[in-house]
Amino acid sequence: MSTTDLPRPLVTSLVEDAVTAPSMHNAQPWRFVHRTGTAVIELYGDPSREMPREDPDHRALHLGCGAALFNLRVAAAHHALEAVPSLLPTRGDPWHFADVRVRESTADEGLAALRPVLRERHTSRFPFTEEPVPSEVLDDLQAAALLEGCRLEVPGAWHTDTVMGLVHASELYEAADDSVRAEVAGWIRADGTGDGAATEGIPPYALGPRQYDVTSPVRDFDAPRHLTDRPSARFEKRPRIVLLGTTEDTPGDWLKAGQALQRVLLRATLDGLSTSLMSQPLEWPELRSDARDPASATGYVHMVLRLGYGPRGTATPRRPVSEVLTFV
Repeated sequence: MSTTDLPRPLVTSLVEDAVTAPSMHNAQPWRFVHRTGTAVIELYGDPSREMPREDPDHRALHLGCGAALFNLRVAAAHHALEAVPSLLPTRGDPWHFADVRVRESTADEGLAALRPVLRERHTSRFPFTEEPVPSEVLDDLQAAALLEGCRLEVPGAWHTDTVMGLVHASELYEAADDSVRAEVAGWIRADGTGDGAATEGIPPYALGPRQYDVTSPVRDFDAPRHLTDRPSARFEKRPRIVLLGTTEDTPGDWLKAGQALQRVLLRATLDGLSTSLMSQPLEWPELRSDARDPASATGYVHMVLRLGYGPRGTATPRRPVSEVLTFV
């Protein structure tokens, strides 16, 4: 392969893997550009997919793009290549998130090992068993976050209770805010059939069951109960949660945290865990600051993850690569 130009089929393949990343409400807020005659793939955030009420600072949007960036690195490693990102390369253009130079190099076996689970990782909004997650598995996930310059905290019982209290408080905040509920509803595909017609948002089949009580650790995207035929279920009483964070809170940190988030999620999937993301309490500034453990060196929490053993969840729609990749 030329080190000064990337074949179009290769670029397309890399981006096909990249877009399997998670994003807030499956909005898929990314754009990729490849300029002919270069070995660089540019990553941009897509402002048309912003969420002004839930994500006014675009922190969650950066996290999603960071996760897609990590997938691009995994895909490159699968092809025995190295994808080297330069974050926020253009002063004055806050939507130019990264330039990724793809080059021949010794394959990163740790990254390449994650490629088989790119399409197995799905958010699971289903109950998990009460089986504890082994400490050695949690250690592996913490090590994965550290490789991306982030910290993954495993809270003790009192901090877990605090965070779960914030989760339930955020549900009340959302229920009382018509504009937030309208924004969420705009990403729920009530008419989705799972046949591939929808290319974004959350289809009904991915919502999971309703909870019997208010202790569920899973966000109910259909709290107004517009959808029929959703079964009910009891969720685990004491969910195992972990918190991903950084010492600072800048756009560069958000992109770094997105890469760490995806490395942790893929590592968890490889280890046989199911996962779901709990961003709801972090969408309210007055709650987000209380999510961090005051005894921790982590200054800012970017995501609360729920881990456990149970259904993996189902794949959600993805926009075709032709919509998110431009050759110029």
